Amino acid sequence: MGDEIEDQLDEYLGRENKPVKGRKPQQGDQQVVRVRLPRKGQLLGEVEQLLGDRRMKVRCTDGHTRLCRIPGKMRRRVWIKEGNVVLVQPWEVQSEERGDILFRYNNLQASWLEKNNYLEGIDPI
Repeated sequence: MGDEIEDQLDEYLGRENKPVKGRKPQQGDQQVVRVRLPRKGQLLGEVEQLLGDRRMKVRCTDGHTRLCRIPGKMRRRVWIKEGNVVLVQPWEVQSEERGDILFRYNNLQASWLEKNNYLEGIDPI
């Protein structure tokens, strides 16, 4: 009974199908349109640990664990959590120890990468 009254109130006030201010609408049925693949010198990896100050440990497909940082242009636009699959650009100096994160894959893209054997060196969570 409470839902009916709430629905009537929403209809009366004109709030029927309006999105909440400041939020993006949820996408129910997502389709993989195009997945960004690693280019020359780039690797795929999985975030193992968040270290703070835009830094994290990433286990890459070549078997190395790198200390990677999030560049400034991605810092507030993309939120990266443990277990996310990311695209890593190793540094020219200390290439086996450090790198930059270029892109974060969503869950659907990560499952596509795993299904097509791009994530052979790591086991995504």
